[in-house]
Amino acid sequence: MARAPRIIEPGGIYHVTTRGNNRERVVWDDLDRVILLTAIDRSARRYGWVVLAYCLMTNHYHLVIQLGPGEKMLSTGMCWLNTAYATEYNRRHGRINHLFGRRYWSRMLRDDSDVIVNCRYAINNPVRAGMVDDASLWVWSSYRATLGLALGIPRLAVDEFLHLFSPRRERAIELWKEFVDTARSGPDRRQPPLRE
Repeated sequence: MARAPRIIEPGGIYHVTTRGNNRERVVWDDLDRVILLTAIDRSARRYGWVVLAYCLMTNHYHLVIQLGPGEKMLSTGMCWLNTAYATEYNRRHGRINHLFGRRYWSRMLRDDSDVIVNCRYAINNPVRAGMVDDASLWVWSSYRATLGLALGIPRLAVDEFLHLFSPRRERAIELWKEFVDTARSGPDRRQPPLRE
């Protein structure tokens, strides 16, 4: 059965995730994670993506990206990213065959609230998986960089993302942190605080 074609809107914002083949690991160590982040940044630069959030897990990764102009920017960029990373991963670990399973999953985000909720979902993955108690403890996501606690990949658009909360950086960070923390206490259907 043929897969339905993706509807891609140039300039659209997408939540994208790719999982390892048979849900197997796609990273084994910190060097794998650095190589994957480098591939994400290179793909973003090459295909005109603006990266709003990312999170590397053991057997998958999440991206929230805004596309540049052009219909093929998502599929071509994801193909380049996953191929570049898988090639290096296979070389490093002495393996062959596919690293990633099915084609990547993507969902277009319709408004600022949808963007913020999906960014929170992505960066809270390690908390939900029981790997850390607080998203700020996971060094392999964009959350620490957005809070100003670490450097992110060069194409991470911290200011653009924080501006969704407030034009004042300190207040935006405070609102983002509060919104992320509400997810730890259980399902949160509360709308994010947009543009104070």
